[in-house]
Amino acid sequence: MKITLILLTVLQLVPLGILRATDINASGQPIPAADLPDLALQPARVITEFGPEHVKSSRGSQGVPAIERAAEGRLWAAWYAGKSKRGVESPSSYVVLATSGDDGANWTEKLVLQAPPLCHTYDPCLWIDPAGKLWFFWAQSAGLQDGRMGVWAMTTQEPGRERPSWSQPRRISNGVMLNKPTVLKSGVWLLPVGYWLDNTNVPNITFDEKKIAPYTNAGLAHDLGDERGSNVVASTDQGQSFQRLGQVRIPGTRVDEHMIAERRDGSLWMLLRNTRGIAQSVSTDGGRTWCEEGFRFSGRTFANKRFFLRRLPSGAMLMVRNDSPAGARSHLTAFVSDDDGRNWSDGLLLDERESSYPDGTIAADGTIRVIYDQQRYTQNRAGKKGSGSVLMAVFRDEDVRASKMVSDSAQWPITISQLQPAD
Repeated sequence: MKITLILLTVLQLVPLGILRATDINASGQPIPAADLPDLALQPARVITEFGPEHVKSSRGSQGVPAIERAAEGRLWAAWYAGKSKRGVESPSSYVVLATSGDDGANWTEKLVLQAPPLCHTYDPCLWIDPAGKLWFFWAQSAGLQDGRMGVWAMTTQEPGRERPSWSQPRRISNGVMLNKPTVLKSGVWLLPVGYWLDNTNVPNITFDEKKIAPYTNAGLAHDLGDERGSNVVASTDQGQSFQRLGQVRIPGTRVDEHMIAERRDGSLWMLLRNTRGIAQSVSTDGGRTWCEEGFRFSGRTFANKRFFLRRLPSGAMLMVRNDSPAGARSHLTAFVSDDDGRNWSDGLLLDERESSYPDGTIAADGTIRVIYDQQRYTQNRAGKKGSGSVLMAVFRDEDVRASKMVSDSAQWPITISQLQPAD
């Protein structure tokens, strides 16, 4: 117990430093692995006063954004960032939260989430629950991926305020949840939590063990076994508690990023990212069991890319996805369906450039706001310069059906954050 308390004190004093055996055991005796705090299970620091390591000018990349809108109109956006110019996937990344009180014209970064040493935060998700509470979810892992990951959250009852009070960070489950929960007609909340079934790059921890002693790469790694798959985590008490409810395991699913919609007949429709396209599964028992139903969209146009799926106030379904015939992450396009996803309208092109990872929020009046990243790097592996942009598109159902801007509210792209000018 004494050793653990000393270790926790060190974590608080040097939260961004590298731990060494001499820092935590003055006698020089090896510390048993069982006595070491599990770093990935320690909450992230909530930082509201940015130092040099978190200001925008220190970032080399940023992307994978999320968006939500309070009933009063305040917008919230989140993404994750890192120092590497090549991309956001890094064992030292952190999550940024920003807000706008003027419908997206101006944005202010309010806080960052910095994980404990040897860990990082990534893949944020923003969601307003039926009671109007704003949930700020994120993933946390040791190394790049430790095989267990973890869904964390904090909430505020004041999403309409520029500086709301937030709850303490809370770990909800293993895995990663990038997409918004779905609330069923019964009132049950379903969270789409991925445990990355076929990802051969999990765990991925490659620290220099001389620098991280007494920790080791093997000691930071985990194997979830049969938990790996496209899981559903449920809450029947409005978020007070969460339990893993069901799972589907579809071969070729490396990064799930799945979404769930309740159809008019009461069945649940799950779409998930797969190396062969967008796979689908159906549940008729509230999410406990799932039947694999092949691929709703197959081929390279649809393979291995995040998409956004949500029901509109009109009852139609909205999907936003990349629509490049060559399979590139470009031609971000919105579609609507009036028959629960069986048929889709012609698309509304939002951005023909390199763009990816759409998320969205729909206001009560039907206005749709979609956030996405555009060239999340500032210099990719091929030496190409990028802008590191987080952008937003505003449109309505009628714009999608017309495949062009026809509503007065339609506007895009709106810049939320950008690291450098695009070529």
